[in-house]
Amino acid sequence: MTEHAGVTDDEANIPAVPPSGRSSSPAAGPNGDPAKDPAKAMDRMYRVTRHIYDITRRYYLLGRDRMLERVVTTDDTATLEVGCGTARNLIRLARRPHHGHLYGLDASHEMLETAAGSIRKAGVDEIVLRQGLAEALDARKMFGRDHGFDTIVFSYCLSMVPAWEGAIEAAMANLRPGGQLVIVDFWDQADLPGWFAAGLKKWLSLFHVFYRPDVHTALTKLGDSGRADVSFESVAKRYAYVAIVNKR
Repeated sequence: MTEHAGVTDDEANIPAVPPSGRSSSPAAGPNGDPAKDPAKAMDRMYRVTRHIYDITRRYYLLGRDRMLERVVTTDDTATLEVGCGTARNLIRLARRPHHGHLYGLDASHEMLETAAGSIRKAGVDEIVLRQGLAEALDARKMFGRDHGFDTIVFSYCLSMVPAWEGAIEAAMANLRPGGQLVIVDFWDQADLPGWFAAGLKKWLSLFHVFYRPDVHTALTKLGDSGRADVSFESVAKRYAYVAIVNKR
């Protein structure tokens, strides 16, 4: 287990665009109850804010560009972002000369509408989008892939997914041997003033976003288990972290 200090990078913004066609493969909620359906909950949350998501999130979702720098792509690689949102990260990967095959999964139909529009506006058409839950990830059923993915990305996703343990296990199961999880998410802000950390956590809770120390602990245990090599990089004095999980 290794840990490296660092600071965040400047991030450019992709403007939001009007909604487009819906993605396929809707997720069913438990017993059909909308109140217990994560996909419908995400739709309610993002129905309006998806139009300004990229503009507002660039100020506090720090480290996303650094995370993307850790993602290795070639003409033959397959990269999936779980919780792809507006496709901001996938579009940046698609602009690489050698980006390989790119895929996005999100629970929210509303977000996927915005993502599809953003992809068209960016002029890239190599990104395949599907609707579904992170913990239900299945490379073959959702994307027709028999050999899994080379890289799976979580960008400020696990702090919002109630079934985050299932999401990590599903991602590991859908990685090829030697594949990599690349994760950026909130850390404990231990090296920042206490008032700032407390205020940030209270403010984020208004958007159903929470720092989950159990996620960091689970990733550490994953490395200790021998199933993967895990390292962490600090972003902006432990505001957030980038985790690299190399599957053995």
